[in-house]
Amino acid sequence: MSAASSPAAAAAAYDREAELRALDATLSGVHGLVASGVTAVPRIFRVPDPEPPPLSPPPSNQEAPPPSIPVIDLGGAGGDREAVVAAVRRAAAEWGFFLVTGHGVPTEVADAAVTAARAFHESGGGEGSDKARLYSRDPERAAKYNCNFDLYQSPVANWRDTLYLRMAPDPPGNADLPEYCRDVFFEYAYNIKSLLDTLFMLLSEALGLKQSYLTDIGCNQGQMILCHYYPPCPQPELAIGMAHHSDSGFLTVLLQDQTGGLQVLHNNRWVDIMPVPGAFIVNIGDLMQIISNDKFRSVEHRVVAQSSGPRVSIACFPSNPASTRMFGPIKELLSDDGPALYRETLVKDYVTHYYSVGLGPKNAIHDFRL
Repeated sequence: MSAASSPAAAAAAYDREAELRALDATLSGVHGLVASGVTAVPRIFRVPDPEPPPLSPPPSNQEAPPPSIPVIDLGGAGGDREAVVAAVRRAAAEWGFFLVTGHGVPTEVADAAVTAARAFHESGGGEGSDKARLYSRDPERAAKYNCNFDLYQSPVANWRDTLYLRMAPDPPGNADLPEYCRDVFFEYAYNIKSLLDTLFMLLSEALGLKQSYLTDIGCNQGQMILCHYYPPCPQPELAIGMAHHSDSGFLTVLLQDQTGGLQVLHNNRWVDIMPVPGAFIVNIGDLMQIISNDKFRSVEHRVVAQSSGPRVSIACFPSNPASTRMFGPIKELLSDDGPALYRETLVKDYVTHYYSVGLGPKNAIHDFRL
């Protein structure tokens, strides 16, 4: 073997930074790669050490059904609010993830948002396009599009593009969004804000606090919408749609299409979250775990790459980095036997730290533990 063809020489010849810059320069992300006819996963997307398979369940004489996340009807059969609060309490404590039905968001509003997100991501790229105009990594922009927010920090790029929309405060101007999706996303944001109001009331009651507690302390201020797009992957076994992570904020409401691919880590096993028409996925974020002093848990989740698809999902969550309130374990939840487990933090400081470490195992929250 010649020196030029040795593994060491090949490694030296690989300039990851240059490949990342080249992808960024296309202004069209992973969708642009797929549209160009790529048949192999570029090296920057290849997972060097694929995660081990899920732990096998203990053997038994009878095959147990696979676990599935709780489904909660927010309308409550017969209007039994106490039963709904109890179901939310169990799901937030035991899973950190649950599906909600009876949420009041019109089906046509949700369907229109998915259609608009898909249309944006599948629109053409290149100079003068909506994608090129919005492509940015500037955190101050109210509307922007890019491939991987942590493209230059993460060891492996995710097979995913994202349209980011700050809906409150200071939403995008009329000229910021393409006309075909502008009104759709504002209508969607309005309806999801109402759903978040309901969820924060239920979570307050589930913690034994007054109904308005979490809203009163500012957990539901601001609003971000992330429209994710996962193109079909030619070699899904070599890539990851979204690396496993927990969410940074208080609460996330997720709408997914019928493609599937989302998994949550429960009892050391990856559990598929199967699409349920008309339902939203709700998950607890790191900041909610902090203020609830571990009564509610943020949980790691991921999206596997797939050869089918594409997959479209829309994540919506409160976001107010300008908040000056210090958030730490709620004092009403503490006792001599249950002291505070986390130090206080500004939202912007926690989110900055979270982004500095990038997506990956649930690391950020541990750095705030006392």
